[in-house]
Amino acid sequence: MSPIASKNVAVIGAGAAGLIAAHELRQEGHKVVVFERENQVGGTWGYAPATESDPLGLDPNRNVIHSSLYASLRTNLPREVMGFRAYPFVEKKGAHRDPRRFPGHEEVLEYLKDFASDFGVCEMARFGTEVWQVGLMENGKWKVRSRKRGENDDQEKLDEIFDAVVVCNGHYTEPRPAEIPGIEGWPGKQIHSHNYRVPEPFRDQVVVLIGNAASANDISREIAKVAKEVHIASRSVQNDTLGKLAGYDNIWLHSVIESVHGDGSVAFKEGTVICADTILHCTGYKYHFPFLETNGIVTVDDNRVGPLYKHIFPPALAPWLSFVGLPWKVVPFPLCEFQSKWIAGILCGRISLPSPDQMMANVEAFYSSMEASSIPKRYTHNMAAYQFEYDDWLAAQAGCLLTEEWRKQMYFESSMRKRARPETYRDQWEDEHLISQARDDFLKYLSEDPQK
Repeated sequence: MSPIASKNVAVIGAGAAGLIAAHELRQEGHKVVVFERENQVGGTWGYAPATESDPLGLDPNRNVIHSSLYASLRTNLPREVMGFRAYPFVEKKGAHRDPRRFPGHEEVLEYLKDFASDFGVCEMARFGTEVWQVGLMENGKWKVRSRKRGENDDQEKLDEIFDAVVVCNGHYTEPRPAEIPGIEGWPGKQIHSHNYRVPEPFRDQVVVLIGNAASANDISREIAKVAKEVHIASRSVQNDTLGKLAGYDNIWLHSVIESVHGDGSVAFKEGTVICADTILHCTGYKYHFPFLETNGIVTVDDNRVGPLYKHIFPPALAPWLSFVGLPWKVVPFPLCEFQSKWIAGILCGRISLPSPDQMMANVEAFYSSMEASSIPKRYTHNMAAYQFEYDDWLAAQAGCLLTEEWRKQMYFESSMRKRARPETYRDQWEDEHLISQARDDFLKYLSEDPQK
């Protein structure tokens, strides 16, 4: 690697995205500093039993808790699919390790800690350090202003100059609650799943839960063990599935909430009306970059971060500003790995980007295709339909192997089991042949990697 090609790069965040970005950047010879506000790696996988002072997560002055994990959370993907290719997620022996194929959140954190330790990422990290401003300078470089977390605003801040900034601060911290007609006058309690930890506070309550994604499915069933009633409101519920959930005496499926009222009632679009104690919003999160100043070049509009070429580079600022890990409805760790390989190769000059005009034209064509298909703007980074196509495009650009067929097939089979058997899919499966293929590949990866 020529010294001329090496860049000084700031990575914001030491969660999964930041860890793999730092590793891939260093692999290409860049000098990397990772800024992490917490005192450990892991990002959202660092469970915190504490919750925020505002349970809905809207008060800008609340005590912000980064993690959104609940105590019982297990992965909804098998570990073989989840892991980085550079570091297979295999079970490890130990008193505090979780050997299950769909492990609890503690095991994922241990995996990320192992990765950071074995690849020396911790050597690049500054823990307990908050980035409060990232600004573009006139010479095209970036000023990163940081301070030790907990210090007052009038205390000394550290200013540093970097050639490039890679934003990896995650998107599971700023709740995006549902908008409900009449909610200002509704007397019950509201909470976002960001602040859900255990079911006990919902004992003997009538709970309305909004959402139908993975966390909503888990939380609704867990709460039902202690609550009087659980009513799930979802856009995706079909008319033929409305009513009591099969196998449960106290869970009902509804269409979306039409309105709520001062007497505590909640009216659903299909006509049902109930009285509830709590509305629990399992409705996702906002992208949030309070530290980033780009003179209006990059904005967040209805949860679209843009304009971004391939969900990574703002055309006008490429390649010196990039984002890792924005897509959702994906297998996140491998996707971040592909993104990071591409970014690292571009920054050293090994890989070329199109011109800013060409990148912008690509972005505009993507936005136009969404509009023509009546896809809401807030789904800009939803890759449920094409994540592996995207991964393989990145892999081809970066010059690395495409996604393994076993990983794709294992993902799809797991997803089908989850829909068919949401209570048991984590512990009952029929894809042993795919596990065998994965293990064969893992041995090959480890034998080829001189660092392992």
